[in-house]
Amino acid sequence: MDAVFKALADPTRRRLLDRLFAGNGQTLGALCAEARMSRQAVAKHLALLEAANLVATQRRGREKLHFLNPVPINEIAERWIGKYERHRVRALADLKKNLEGKSDG
Repeated sequence: MDAVFKALADPTRRRLLDRLFAGNGQTLGALCAEARMSRQAVAKHLALLEAANLVATQRRGREKLHFLNPVPINEIAERWIGKYERHRVRALADLKKNLEGKSDG
């Protein structure tokens, strides 16, 4: 999970993930087209995203296609956001119960 947080900490990598979300299965060349950096820099960012399992690749002939893998992001949501959300929902349910109890009396 540390690799995922490290990968997501960089705004350039988040933009690359957004680009893959908008159109999955892009080549390095396609991802470089809108990036304001060298092909080598984009390749390094993609390698870090791939190492964090946020990007999966598939070879098609001479092309290497890049696909967004949302599973690690979902795991973060489940582990970190989900547990905080449960407490908030429980607190709202308790508040509702207390308010309903006061209106009965």
